[in-house]
Amino acid sequence: MQDWDDLRHFLAVARKGSTMAAAKALGVSQSTVHRRLQALENRLGRQLVKRHPTGYRLTELGEKVRSYAEGVEDAVAAFERRLAANENELTGIIRFTCPEAVGYRLMRSSLPEKFNTLFPALRIEFIMSDTLVDLAKGHADVAIRAAAPTDNELIGRKIADSPWAVYASHSYVSRHGRPERKEDINQHTVVRFAGEMSDHPAARWLRSVAPNARVGAHATSLPTMILAVRSGIGLAPLPLIVGENESDLVRLLGPFPDLNTQFYLLMHQDMKRTPRVRAFFDFIVDEVKPVRAILEGKPSAP
Repeated sequence: MQDWDDLRHFLAVARKGSTMAAAKALGVSQSTVHRRLQALENRLGRQLVKRHPTGYRLTELGEKVRSYAEGVEDAVAAFERRLAANENELTGIIRFTCPEAVGYRLMRSSLPEKFNTLFPALRIEFIMSDTLVDLAKGHADVAIRAAAPTDNELIGRKIADSPWAVYASHSYVSRHGRPERKEDINQHTVVRFAGEMSDHPAARWLRSVAPNARVGAHATSLPTMILAVRSGIGLAPLPLIVGENESDLVRLLGPFPDLNTQFYLLMHQDMKRTPRVRAFFDFIVDEVKPVRAILEGKPSAP
């Protein structure tokens, strides 16, 4: 019988393509990943991965057994969700995931303190990430996501529309002026989204309105986009929740009705009767007005 923990490390290497990236994703050392992978291969007496100049690739056997390992992963996650769903006490930790910009403003608001006053035996653990944290695998209990759910096992509701506008630094405006309309962006230097963010609606919008603009930098995440715009190298679309709270930036155009991010409050359907998870989910629903103000970048947010 295989050790699930070894299979978990194997899947991380299969998905990330390197033991260093797998170690970062799992929160362990690179040597631990090597050791777990070698232990699995030693028990099997077969090689599952091969080292290449660009990282690790699965062997033919590795490709064949990957789907079975993922099946074990899903079964373990379902088992853990069922156990959690049978908890009856309002105690413990709620793992709450949201985009970085959202988490920062929520933590600065009065909402965590208000929740702790209502439920002193519960503690919120923020998992701030601009990539999706897997609720099905139990990596988080409740999520606010900037996208509609595609997994039918996730339940929740839309809680806000977050508008976007075009921003630049004060230094950029003093050197290059400001566009008067969105078509004028074509005559400016922009910061474009790259990598996984290249298909983001804001990235597509910028390419459509300014296909010939000079590119000053590419950013693979929203935080790096913010840093690039703050540096003065170019202008870019940013959500109001970010732009209106950056003193180094000035809004040039917008917000644009066709460039909104829809925020959803979500949890896995297996967790809806778990008291600690339900308490936090219902708290966000009850406090949706101040939460919406935060997501929309309004100054009235607590």
